[in-house]
Amino acid sequence: MPRCDLAIVGGGTAGLVAAFGAAGLGARVVLCERRAETGGDCLWTGCVPSKSLLAAAELAHRMRTAGSVGLEPTEPAVDFQRVMAHVHGARERIAPHDSIARLRREGVEVVRGSARFVGPDRIAVDGHELRFRSALIATGSEPVVPALEGLSEAEPLTNESVWDLEHQPRRLLVLGGGPLGCELGQAFARLGSRVTLVDQAPDLLGREEPEARALLAERLAEEGVELRLGAEAVRVEERGGERSLVIRRAGAEERLPFDRILVATGRRPVSSGLGLETVGVETDLHGAVKVDDTLRTTARGIFAGGDVTPTLPFTHVAGQHGRLVVANALFHARQRFRADAVPWVTFTDPEVARVGLTEAQARERFGDRVAVERRSYDELDRAITAGRAYGFAKLVAGPRGRLVGATVAAPAGGEAIAELAARIESGGKLADVSRSVHAYPTFAEGPARAADEHLRARFFNDRVRRVTRPALALLRALERSP
Repeated sequence: MPRCDLAIVGGGTAGLVAAFGAAGLGARVVLCERRAETGGDCLWTGCVPSKSLLAAAELAHRMRTAGSVGLEPTEPAVDFQRVMAHVHGARERIAPHDSIARLRREGVEVVRGSARFVGPDRIAVDGHELRFRSALIATGSEPVVPALEGLSEAEPLTNESVWDLEHQPRRLLVLGGGPLGCELGQAFARLGSRVTLVDQAPDLLGREEPEARALLAERLAEEGVELRLGAEAVRVEERGGERSLVIRRAGAEERLPFDRILVATGRRPVSSGLGLETVGVETDLHGAVKVDDTLRTTARGIFAGGDVTPTLPFTHVAGQHGRLVVANALFHARQRFRADAVPWVTFTDPEVARVGLTEAQARERFGDRVAVERRSYDELDRAITAGRAYGFAKLVAGPRGRLVGATVAAPAGGEAIAELAARIESGGKLADVSRSVHAYPTFAEGPARAADEHLRARFFNDRVRRVTRPALALLRALERSP
């Protein structure tokens, strides 16, 4: 087989973006995928099915709380099989965009099977070898199921298997208070399951601002989700045909009965069995492939992107990785990945959207040269008119007023964060957010109204200085006069 320009191992987001991009430029591209379909976690077990489920759950919640906009509340009749048909239908509608058929139409050669590096420029796929000039490792990640006594007998669900449910669990226990646990926990509760969420950490969403964590915990509790935070999962046991998770908090044990248990305790990179040691590709203690900021690994000509690397584990990051690899692998460019301007969103209600530094991180880095502005959405006109007046926008600025971080924990927070990410990317200032004209009334006004306070305070202080400095000078002159 003649040598290809780019060999890609893995058909998720990073691999697909790189494959389409490189083939579109005329490169000879071979993509190796061990699964039956391309599309990766995002299409089949992540973003697409979860957001489809969340859409049904949100509508059910809006029907139940229609009184917030003057309508008669009604309890929705939830047909779980129809909801799951919607989830599966969304996947099927999007799948052709990521399909093997489309890859081949675009000029990508797709090889089905498990790939392994066998030399500096060679990959073997089920015994057949191909040679490459450059390669991309894009094998993604997989859910971690803790080695908890009795858990395997309970047939735990993960983000990969929960979409195969045919019947809605009456009692769902969610193990993990990160983004996945919070999103699916809220969704199943809104659809009618009794949900208990357990996490060893004292707060949900431990990476986010403290007030965002508190707000989400309050909202989940209001919607009937039972929270057991700061709780150690001890074991799963069965008594009289009923399974329970035994937890320990403050030295005391508690039994939490459930019908199904969903494990959302994290993910790990898929890097074993690839022959990385054969070609000198190093991994860290967690199995993530080590890369520099140009996504080059420790082996010449081999790159890595997406969840298999230790960078941010988001689909949009994987897509950006794929684009960078095309430039860096084919044209020997040195384009670099910047993590400081990458936004992310937890799609709960309220959405928790974040980019850049938290207030605590900014103060640790810049000390007292930090400005923080906050706007509550209970004062935002668009939120009031929509009957969704809750949440906040928080902007964090560093030296000279440069925007270094933002959190929008509010309805449509994921939409509003895009502008703030662009400001950070371009080195913009907090005041710039205020100066831009925003359509009225919109949820995106929230961050702008927070920035207004910064601009107002700055102008007020400037005006005071302009007035007081000449006056003080005059007084001092009078004091010196005879």
